[in-house]
Amino acid sequence: MKKNLIALAVLAASGAAFAQSNVTLYGVADIWFGQTSGTGVESQTVLQSGGVSGSRWGVKGSEDLGGGLKANFLLEQGFSIDTGAGAAGQAFSRQSYVGFSGGFGEVKLGKMWTAYDDISGAGNSAFDSALAPSGIWKSTGYNANPANSMYYASPSMSGFSGAISYSLGENKTAAADAGNVTSVHVKYEGGPVYVGLGFQSEKATGNATAVEFTRLNGSYAFGAAKLLAGYGKFANGNAETTEWELGADYSISSTLAISGGIAKSNDNAASGDASRKAIGLAAAYSMSKRTTLYGGFNQSTTTVMGNDSDSKIFAVGVKHTF
Repeated sequence: MKKNLIALAVLAASGAAFAQSNVTLYGVADIWFGQTSGTGVESQTVLQSGGVSGSRWGVKGSEDLGGGLKANFLLEQGFSIDTGAGAAGQAFSRQSYVGFSGGFGEVKLGKMWTAYDDISGAGNSAFDSALAPSGIWKSTGYNANPANSMYYASPSMSGFSGAISYSLGENKTAAADAGNVTSVHVKYEGGPVYVGLGFQSEKATGNATAVEFTRLNGSYAFGAAKLLAGYGKFANGNAETTEWELGADYSISSTLAISGGIAKSNDNAASGDASRKAIGLAAAYSMSKRTTLYGGFNQSTTTVMGNDSDSKIFAVGVKHTF
């Protein structure tokens, strides 16, 4: 009996050593102070959450299963730091998944960012923040993290990689089939060059017309500067919107950077024949590896049947990661 117990203890100790695991608590606290104004709207002083990154906290971890295989999990909740409010009815509003990774790539099951969202902001100027001119785009109005999802990302091969995700509608009734969200991207990252192409299709039900989003982003880095470019398309049946953005990042020093750009968005006749244009400029100063001060402005104009309406944002903020 004692020999059996000793043998079990040895096996348990061996298993514990074999299955190396770790768990990390992390988060982002991001808030900005500024003024918003626009045509027909009273100027307003505001304090809002998530100027550069959505405020969040989360727990993530992995376990080494041997042979290059790992089991991974992530639980992440978003919140508004200006009010302390989280997402009503959701314990983990941003992501909640479990999966595996290895030489084959990575698989996730649960709720996570779609493959389209992975590359969506890669070509955006003004640090892809609330000041980014791409805020006028319709191709940013997609479902970024649908529930009941399956996700696969390939390993990088000579700089090329890709990902696909699929969200089950789980709303099938006798009258209609279940809807879904299908998303895919391919990208190339090599030296100073980045190019990413993404597509996402969303259906409320299987019989509904799919709402489609397309995004093509690119960047080229040389010295302290990086050129940014993006193209987007939104389609809902015959209603379509096409959009583009040009911008640049520039590192003045190791702690100070600026980024700015211009963007345009045009609806076809079926979508209302409106147009939008915007400019955005932002600066960021790294006080440390985890704390950044930022600020800037954004101005946009919407034109409908020859009538213009303007909107402006002036902001300063702080982002702290932990």
